[in-house]
Amino acid sequence: MAGKAPEEGFTAEPFVPERGGLPALRRAAADCRGCPLHRDATQTVFGAGDAHARVMLVGEQPGDQEDRQGKPFVGPAGRLLDRALAEAGIDPGQAYVTNAVKHFKFTRAEPRKRRIHKAPTLREATACGPWLAAELAVVEPELIVVLGATAGKALLGSSFRVTRVRGTVLEEEIYGRRERLVPTVHPSSVLRADDREAAYDGLLSDLKVAARALG
Repeated sequence: MAGKAPEEGFTAEPFVPERGGLPALRRAAADCRGCPLHRDATQTVFGAGDAHARVMLVGEQPGDQEDRQGKPFVGPAGRLLDRALAEAGIDPGQAYVTNAVKHFKFTRAEPRKRRIHKAPTLREATACGPWLAAELAVVEPELIVVLGATAGKALLGSSFRVTRVRGTVLEEEIYGRRERLVPTVHPSSVLRADDREAAYDGLLSDLKVAARALG
């Protein structure tokens, strides 16, 4: 894999079981203490979906709603992603969705105020990498859709720039496996865009590339 190896004592590796499939991984991830993010998050948010999915979608980290519900992509960005996938010809129910980081990282302006998303560092994403590697090894997707810069850097290294490669089919070695990837923006960026319609059209166009790559 591109990028730096996890620093000793700052990795999920000791918590990842060697066998048992996704159920075993999900149970073990609930007790992960591989980086400090577990201290403030409500719970681990592991991947979900078809264990034999042809396509895996990898985002950044859980958001506020995901942290509360314990499931990935259940907030506004997830609903927008499902809509775009369906329009692009990819059945959301037959995909596997996960995040590069499994705990919600946030800050508060004041006590009891709304929790504000804070982007995880590359060090935190790298520490969480063993979970993503294990998910890929079990699901063995034909294609990975990379959602945003954090996921791209976690998978492809710190030089990754989503604007340079979005909507293209890449072939890279990821965690010792040759993978095909289609990078695009994170759906949350569409919700924040000044021109939301144009941003959505861009996401949809990238996902259509992924749909064609799947055949």
